[in-house]
Amino acid sequence: MIYIYNDYGGTHTTALAAAYHLKKLPIDRKLTKKEILNVNYFNKLTTSDMGKFIFQGIDEDGNSVYTIGRKSSKIVVPALKNLSLLLQSKHQFHEKIIFSNTSPTVPFVMSIGGFLSRQLKIDFIGVPLLIIGAKQCCDNIFRLVENTKQIGKSSNEEKVIILENEIYK
Repeated sequence: MIYIYNDYGGTHTTALAAAYHLKKLPIDRKLTKKEILNVNYFNKLTTSDMGKFIFQGIDEDGNSVYTIGRKSSKIVVPALKNLSLLLQSKHQFHEKIIFSNTSPTVPFVMSIGGFLSRQLKIDFIGVPLLIIGAKQCCDNIFRLVENTKQIGKSSNEEKVIILENEIYK
């Protein structure tokens, strides 16, 4: 199975989701600033990285975990689903693919922090806002990941699943 976490920039909630999925973060408390900043690719990607699959690792069940930034496009993930189905049918590729949207977990402060840090390069304001936002949404991201994994493990016969998700509270 392949898990692909996606959102606007692919560098904040997606990176945190991948880290939770791969059991690289504690689940019994709020994250520390150091833990957040040490997450692979957290606040590291740029506009030139949009649309690229970023391999995050292999989970405990042997499944690949990726992230992708899709900007505000509503057609990227459906297009990727159609491409995946085409490849599966033409090349006998039988691995289930789960696209999970992390955007519903993004708090407003994280959106502002991401804009200031990634777009305007004002890290001294943006990064502290990103830390505040990550601490606010880490529980929601963990619940989103657990739901994503549960759906992935279900006996659903769909070969490609898109999860738009809702806010997990």
